[in-house]
Amino acid sequence: MEQVWHREGHEGVVLSKGNILPKIKSPADLRSLSTGQLDRLAREIRDRIIGVVSHQGGHLASNLGVVELTIALHRVFDFKRDWLLWDVGHQAYVHKILTGRNERFDSLRKTGGISGFPNIDESEYDQFNVGHAGTSISTATGMARGASLVGDKTRRVVAVVGDASIVNGVAFEGLNQAGTLKRQLLVVLNDNSMGIAPTQGGMAAYLAKFRVSPVYEELKKRVKKYLPHVPLIGQATFDALDHLKEGLKATVSPHQIFEQMGFVYVGPIDGHDLEYLIELLDALKDVERPVLLHVHTEKGRGADFAEAEPTKFHSPKPFKVEGCRVEIESSGHSYTAAFADALITVAREDDRVVALTAAMPDGTGLNKFAKVFPKRYLDGGIAESGTVDIAAGMCKAGMRPVVAIYSTFLQRAVDQLFQEVSLQGLPVVFCLDRAGLVGGDGPVHHGFLDIAYMRAMPNMVLMAPGDGEEIIGALRLALSLDRSPAALRYPRDLLSEPLLGKKAPPPFELGRSLLLRQGTDATIIAYGSPCRAALDAAELLACDGIEARVINARFAKPIDRDMVADALALGGPVITVEEHSVTAGFGSVVLETACELGLSASGVTVLGMPADRFIAHGSRAGQLAECGLDAAGIAAAVSEALGKSSPTDRQSVRQGVPAVHSGRPVRMKSRV
Repeated sequence: MEQVWHREGHEGVVLSKGNILPKIKSPADLRSLSTGQLDRLAREIRDRIIGVVSHQGGHLASNLGVVELTIALHRVFDFKRDWLLWDVGHQAYVHKILTGRNERFDSLRKTGGISGFPNIDESEYDQFNVGHAGTSISTATGMARGASLVGDKTRRVVAVVGDASIVNGVAFEGLNQAGTLKRQLLVVLNDNSMGIAPTQGGMAAYLAKFRVSPVYEELKKRVKKYLPHVPLIGQATFDALDHLKEGLKATVSPHQIFEQMGFVYVGPIDGHDLEYLIELLDALKDVERPVLLHVHTEKGRGADFAEAEPTKFHSPKPFKVEGCRVEIESSGHSYTAAFADALITVAREDDRVVALTAAMPDGTGLNKFAKVFPKRYLDGGIAESGTVDIAAGMCKAGMRPVVAIYSTFLQRAVDQLFQEVSLQGLPVVFCLDRAGLVGGDGPVHHGFLDIAYMRAMPNMVLMAPGDGEEIIGALRLALSLDRSPAALRYPRDLLSEPLLGKKAPPPFELGRSLLLRQGTDATIIAYGSPCRAALDAAELLACDGIEARVINARFAKPIDRDMVADALALGGPVITVEEHSVTAGFGSVVLETACELGLSASGVTVLGMPADRFIAHGSRAGQLAECGLDAAGIAAAVSEALGKSSPTDRQSVRQGVPAVHSGRPVRMKSRV
C-alpha cells in the first residue's frame, strides 16, 4: 500500500520501496528523471500532501493544483542561483517538499515544525516570508532591477502569481514597472479561476475567455513547429515566440492586456502537461524581455473531493477519506459563525445594511450572508484597498456597509481607512476576523496591529466583543453611529462559555465597559476575547486567596475613562490583557488615559503580544500560553504584581482552564 489517508498514531504517508519521492533531496535530483518518473513523482507528492493535511489541516486544494508546475520550474531553473517568488505563500508546499524539507513535512504548521508559507529561516530557496497576495510581481521586478544594477545580469527571476491575486492593485503596479525591464523576468500566471473562492471581477471574466481548450492545442502545435528551429536561447527564442503570437491572433485576442504593458504573452497552456511545461520553460528561461506565461491549472487536482469543492478544501481542518466519503473534523460554533448570524439579524432589521469582503467569503462567514441577501453582498476580490473605497462610496450613497476582512489583510487598506472613510466621517463598519493569534498560519496572518493603526484615525470607534453573545450588540451600536466609522475585532477561535452564563449581555453603550467580577486585591481589564481567560485567571487566583476584579473593556476608543480612574483608585495592581502588540494597543490606551487624568499608572502591567519579535506558527493555545495570555499566564502576572509567587502545578478549578503556564508571559510594566 503506497499511501494511507489516516491511521491512529501515524502521521503522513506510508512509502513503498520503489517510491521516487524519498530519493529527492534537492531540486538537482529532478534533472536525472525521465518524464514518466516525473509523472509518478507528481502522484507521490500529491499523496504526501493529502496524507499530511488530512491529519493536521492546512492548505490543500491550492497545492494539489501546482504540483506539475512546481516540478517543471525546479527542473528547468536552478533556484539556488536563480530567484523564485511565490505570490500566495500557501501554494508552496510542493516547493518545500522538493527543496529538502520532505522529511520534516509531517511537522507542517506545528510548533517547532516547518511553516505553511515560504520562510527565509527554513531554506535558501525561500526569498521572502510571504502570506499575502499581489506582491510578487513588484518584488520580482525590484530583484531583477537590483541584480542588474549590481552587475549580476545572469541571475534569472521567476514570480508565480495567481489569477485571483493579479487583480490586486500592487500586482498591476508591478506589471506596469516590469514591462519596462530590458532583461529576463518570467511571470507565471497560475490561472485556476479560483483564489480561495471563485475569482471575482472583470479580469476574471477576461481570463475566462482564454482558458485552455483549442487555444492550448494550437499553441502547443506551433511551439513544436518553431522551437526545433531555434539554434540559440535568447533573441532567436523571442523571435520564435513573436511568430507564435502573430500566428494565434485568430484564436487569441490581438489586444492582450499583458502585451500592451510590455510583456511577451504566451498561453494559455495546460499546467498539468509536465513534459510540455518543461519544454516551454526551457525555451523561455533566457528571453531577455519580460515574459508572462499563462498556465491553466485545476485547484484540487488529483483528489476528486477537492476538485469538486475547492473552496471547502482550500484550508480544511483534519479529515478522513473512507471510500467515496470525506469526513472533515467537526468543531463547535466559532466567532466567525456568530458574526455571520448576527449580521444576518441586523440586516433583517435594516435594509440599508450591505456586506463586503475581499476574496474571503468563507473565512469571514459572509458566504452564509450572501445566500440570504445575494443583492446586498459584494466580494471585491483580493483588493482590500479597492473594497474599502467601494464601501465608502456605498456609504456616501446612503447604504450602511459592513466590511468583513481579516485583521492582517486590512493593513493593506490603511490609507483608504484614513482618506475615504475617517476623513469623510463615513459610518462604515469594519469587522476584523482573525484578530490576535491564529495558530498554524503563524506570523503572516496574526492580527496584532489593528488597534495601533486604527485608533489614530479621527472619529474611529474601536470595539471588541468579549464573547459571541456580544457581537450583535457591538454591530447594532456601530450601525447606529451617524458620523463615525467603527471597527470590531474577534479571534479565529471557537466560542467558549458565555461571560454572563445564561444572562443576556446588556446593550453596548458608547465608551462604557462592563464589570464581570468583583474583587478588591487587583483589577484585570480585558479587551475582547481574553475576557474568558481573565475570568478563569480570577478563579485560579481565588484559590490562593486573591480576589481579582475583572472588567470587560468593550471599547479601546473611546475608552471608559471612569473605569480606568476607578481601577487605579482601587489601589491594587491593574493588569490589562489583549491579543495585540503591547505597542500602541489597548494597554497603551489605558496608560495614556491615566496620564491625561493625572493619575499614577506605576501599578499597571500590560499583557499582550511581544513588541519586537514574531510569534511562530503552532497551536493557538500554545501561542496564547507563550504570550502569557492564557488563564495561567494572567494569574501569574497578577501574583507577580502583588509580590507573591505564582501558583504552580495546581489542577484547574474548573473544567477547561489550562494548567498554570510555566513560561514567562510577555508583559510591559508601566513606567508612567
